[in-house]
Amino acid sequence: MRNSIHALGAVFLGLTLAACAPVEKKADKGKKSVDMSACEGLPSHAELKAALTQGRQEANGGFNLDMWGTIVNRDGVVCAVAFTGGGRGDQWPGSRAISAQKANTANAFSLPGLALSTANLFTAVQPGGSLFGLQHSNPVSTHVAYGGDATQNGQENDPMVGGKVGGVNVFGGGVPLYDGSGTLLGAVGVSGDSSCADHNIAWKTRDFLDLDNTPGGVNPISSDDNIVYDTTVDASTGHTTSASGWGHAACSEDATTIGNGLPTSHPKGATMGPVAP
Repeated sequence: MRNSIHALGAVFLGLTLAACAPVEKKADKGKKSVDMSACEGLPSHAELKAALTQGRQEANGGFNLDMWGTIVNRDGVVCAVAFTGGGRGDQWPGSRAISAQKANTANAFSLPGLALSTANLFTAVQPGGSLFGLQHSNPVSTHVAYGGDATQNGQENDPMVGGKVGGVNVFGGGVPLYDGSGTLLGAVGVSGDSSCADHNIAWKTRDFLDLDNTPGGVNPISSDDNIVYDTTVDASTGHTTSASGWGHAACSEDATTIGNGLPTSHPKGATMGPVAP
């Protein structure tokens, strides 16, 4: 009987030790190997960071805040994530995922012959708009957006890199990327200030990356994907309406002035390919 008790004790002790022993973390076991060949032709982390910082340092009509920026390829794969501050806490932490959503949106709804910025979609997705409900499609992959080691956020090895983040965001700040031959490569999204300033910085970042050889767009004045300020609020319904159907809410007089002047202050490259009607 005593031997049986000793044997049971040994088994119990063995099970306890096994349960307490270090185990291989699931994240380590399934650690992804990033194939950066999917990002050929797109800016590197260093190039994104330099262009984003240059765009952020100019006057943009916002709060003069530091920014997050994300680049995705044509398949929506995240290729680079960067920030402009001294550390990852120097810009809104929530803007990291938003910048990725904006990049995904601008890429997902642009075509070789039609460039759409996220700002162009603002009014269309409001109640009564032609694209109402679009913002609920293509949900964010929370595993990609929030997984991994946070100390790597905004670095060359940001955990989002290599994953498809998804998401639809219709605030200003996302613009598609077209190379010198007019090929649509993906998009860049930026976030961290007012949505109007975000658009201004995104436009400038694309210009500095020399990936602004865009085709036609829906802006009724410049015929490109620049932000449109023609919205009003219907007093009877409370719905936002836009004369063009592609307008974005205004944030400040300075941001509006800077935004309207972007095609002149930071002109896009040569228009390539078919022009949208």
